[in-house]
Amino acid sequence: MGIDIPTLQAVIRITAPGGPDVLSQFSAPTPHPKHGEVLIAVQAAGVNRHDCNQRRRGPSPEHSDVPGLEVAGLVVAVGHGVAPEWLGQRVCALTDGGGYAQFATAPATHVLMVPEGLSWTEAAALPEAAFTVWHNFFVVARLAAGESILIHGGTSGVGTLAIQILSALGHPVFVTCGSGEKVAAARRLGATLAMDYRHEDFADAVLVHTAGRGVDVILDMSGGKYSAANVKALARRGRIVHLSPGEDAALQVPLRALMAKEAVVTGSLLRPLPDAEKTAIAERLGVVLWPLISSRGVRPVISQTFALGQAQEAHRAMEEGHHIGKIVLTTASSLT
Repeated sequence: MGIDIPTLQAVIRITAPGGPDVLSQFSAPTPHPKHGEVLIAVQAAGVNRHDCNQRRRGPSPEHSDVPGLEVAGLVVAVGHGVAPEWLGQRVCALTDGGGYAQFATAPATHVLMVPEGLSWTEAAALPEAAFTVWHNFFVVARLAAGESILIHGGTSGVGTLAIQILSALGHPVFVTCGSGEKVAAARRLGATLAMDYRHEDFADAVLVHTAGRGVDVILDMSGGKYSAANVKALARRGRIVHLSPGEDAALQVPLRALMAKEAVVTGSLLRPLPDAEKTAIAERLGVVLWPLISSRGVRPVISQTFALGQAQEAHRAMEEGHHIGKIVLTTASSLT
């Protein structure tokens, strides 16, 4: 293949619990793919809120101290049980950490070909958001044809992709955003209704727009702060799915209103899902989402890119919260 696999590689490690300054670059052994895995020469790696949360908690024996849950690059080696045809393929992958590096491993069943026309940066921004959207809407919330959705954080990496995917599949998508600029961006992406939560009551706006019915599914990344308003905005037998525990505060839900609507309040964590469930999601993405990227122009929205050695700056940008779409790290090499 003409690609040298070095003994050592550059990685970004979490050195202690704390702010972005605890991220440091080190030399570390290049990993070898285990049974069922591929080794990817990383060209870009997505930065996610989970990475920041892991950094704040600090190193632990449970997870790699090299953060990064999604990458894009070339497959340069395969483990036992993986077809050699993977070698040389342009791929993006969901990883269990280790993405902030020049090389990363991933189960072959969690790897997808880079859709035609996407850059490395765009491809690296796909896996975490795409897996999250599919799992939470179609597995956890059991979204049915034509049902409506409200997304808090409509211009996040997940939100910007979800607006496009769900709109393309025929679902009315309502979103909340934190500024007028973000509201405008969400509308351009296809949101049915975008609201600045700082200046308007989103629950009232949703009820007006739906003639009092409410929405069928709410995806909430903001912890439990909107519990009462979420129930108010929810349709009968609607579902609220939480993606973030916030500060682990107790969830305060208005029980009578919840009972009257026969509503469901739940949540999910993507990283701990069993490998078999992630494999099933990857298969559905290949069948349903990848054709939308090719035929309907669904694309990850890239806000900023940083070099691998600028991981501290990337985390600061993530936590400042001004970005629209994804923040991505890139490596120095350029492969085709």
